[in-house]
Amino acid sequence: MRSRSLSTVARCATVVALVTTPAILAAPSAGAAGPARAAAAAATPEADFNKDGYADLAVSAPAGTVGGKAKAGYVAVVYGSASGTDTGHRQVIGQDAEGVPGDPEADARFGQRTVARDFDADGYTDLAVQSSGTPDVTVLWGSANGLSGGTALPKGEGDNFGASTIAGGDINGDGHADLVDVTQVSTGQDETSTALRVRFGPFTRDGAAAASATADTGKIFVPTTLTVGDVTGDGRDDVVSTHAFEEMSEPTQFWQGGTDGLVKSPTRLDDAASAAIGDVDKDGHADLIVRTVPGDVVENLPYDHGTVKVLYGTASGPSTTRTKVIDQNTPGVPGVNEDGDQFGYELSAGDVNGDGYADVAVGIPYEDIDSGKDAGSTVQLYGGAGGLSGTGAQAFTQDTAGVPGAGETGDHFGAAVRLGDTNGDGKAELAVGAPEEDGAQTSSGAAWVLRGKTGGLTTDGAVSFGPAALGGSEPNAALGTEFQR
Repeated sequence: MRSRSLSTVARCATVVALVTTPAILAAPSAGAAGPARAAAAAATPEADFNKDGYADLAVSAPAGTVGGKAKAGYVAVVYGSASGTDTGHRQVIGQDAEGVPGDPEADARFGQRTVARDFDADGYTDLAVQSSGTPDVTVLWGSANGLSGGTALPKGEGDNFGASTIAGGDINGDGHADLVDVTQVSTGQDETSTALRVRFGPFTRDGAAAASATADTGKIFVPTTLTVGDVTGDGRDDVVSTHAFEEMSEPTQFWQGGTDGLVKSPTRLDDAASAAIGDVDKDGHADLIVRTVPGDVVENLPYDHGTVKVLYGTASGPSTTRTKVIDQNTPGVPGVNEDGDQFGYELSAGDVNGDGYADVAVGIPYEDIDSGKDAGSTVQLYGGAGGLSGTGAQAFTQDTAGVPGAGETGDHFGAAVRLGDTNGDGKAELAVGAPEEDGAQTSSGAAWVLRGKTGGLTTDGAVSFGPAALGGSEPNAALGTEFQR
């Protein structure tokens, strides 16, 4: 690995030094445990890489060219401030940056999944970055100046599935952030099985975990997604894994967290394609929100109008009897069910209006609007005493007044969504990605941030940016494919 400067990875623009400001509202600790955690509206803690009290946003461009390597990928970090997401304070980080392990590789897609937690327990949020290249998981370390340097996590003999998906949380409730990923374990007689692995924090700067534990998935195929949150309300995070193989989906698995890691016998739930966890009825048990798979056939998803299902949390996990189904024909939800819209393609939970109930952002990247087919949209659903509903729901597209830009065919606005409080006012902003948005170059991608207010999301002060505004490689970068989990 050659010497490189992390502060100069934004090659096309001057990097503005990060200014540390007094915290107006302290960001939740990545490792906080106990009743306060269980009652939190959103399961995912805020990312504060420079510990200034404002949440930051990591936006992936996994198809970006880095070091002349197509689809090597990079991650752009836009830092929060009193006025919200500030594109003047940003970093563009690929494997050509100083201290980042490895070198840019074609098709590595560095940043295809990112997880923000304080892995080394120093008070600064860190960012675990997944890649299909080498290494497959890198942790970029938080500091007063933002993310700086990185460490490749050790790869074991059974880690050939390690690049499938990663997630973060506090599985054993000890106040330290853990990393959940996928590995293989021996089942005897030269046979192996897929397993979920928890690497317990705190991590050392060499990448060593305090300990690790695995839970065998049995005959279920490799997870397609992992979602973490405290559904049971016991102060320990639980894990929900979705599964599929070829054209068929498989049952979703609920893994309860415990002092020694994940339970060995998960609970099977309905097949799902995407998931989020948040306490939409504020009862102290986080709820599971999923997009269902029509007919349990993955090949049906592109033709599906899309349905979101809420499985309300209980002390023993997601309820299979207290549930609610929401789609675009639900009263109050903007729009109408249309084949191929894929309502629920992406989901995120957070408290937009500051009332203590988790709200849910729903990505609909294949929705047709007046300005183009598959231009995409996003619907914001709100939680309340009765749970999630269509009451007060809002819809946003690039044609919505106050949203920068204009919708175009194939933009896929809503392919990524994330709720997080970037200005420290206690109300989550909505970040939306459109990876096929054309800037000066084709499919350069872009992201938008809409502010949260007491009355819901507003387009006042909306922010939009593409790779050029951040100093990143632009052609076919697909910025906005993913936000940190």
